[in-house]
Amino acid sequence: MRILVIEDDAILSHHLNVQLTKLGNQVQVASTAKEGFFQATNYPIDIAIVDLGLPDQDGISLIKSLREAKVTAPMLILTARINWQDKVEGLNAGADDYLVKPFQKEELIARLDALVRRSAGFVKPMISCGTLSVDLASKQVSLNEAHLDITAFEYNILEYLMRHCNEVVAKQRLLDVVYGDKEGDPNTIEVMVSRLRKKLANGGIEDAIMTIRGQGYKFNLPCN
Repeated sequence: MRILVIEDDAILSHHLNVQLTKLGNQVQVASTAKEGFFQATNYPIDIAIVDLGLPDQDGISLIKSLREAKVTAPMLILTARINWQDKVEGLNAGADDYLVKPFQKEELIARLDALVRRSAGFVKPMISCGTLSVDLASKQVSLNEAHLDITAFEYNILEYLMRHCNEVVAKQRLLDVVYGDKEGDPNTIEVMVSRLRKKLANGGIEDAIMTIRGQGYKFNLPCN
């Protein structure tokens, strides 16, 4: 997952970054609402974690602004506020869930996974396409009931394309998926997609990833 953490507590932000990255996620961090808005509207994200007590703008106002800017990724509020009015206000602003500090890491991760699955239309933590399966929790891929050996970058591309099956995904978006806000070489996307195609073809899945000339790539098979 590509997770945007908008949190001004430097210690908590650091711990979230380290813990979520260790689990194989790509994490972007912002300490202000302005920075968070920029990250969310300029780079693809699967989910945002938003603190309510940001220094330059209230988190609820930020969520409203993001929804007005057509950011559709699910948003999880993190806050020390415990009254029900704040929860209702946050959900009405466009948030999808609410977690009160302090919290257990395991609960946060479970909520993030559930929100992302639901937003992509998948109820179970698994994306399947015939004999090809991606376990979203373990970040493992199986083909014909056998483990498929792919790199972390290849996994990120395959998961994203399968989440957005039958949609055209621009090469620049895949660059952002793989490298985040770091600069990457567009040619590496072509190389990784080519390797993925060969590995899938060796398992009997031909033409799963199509090149749409001048636009990008599309996972051409239905997933559930």
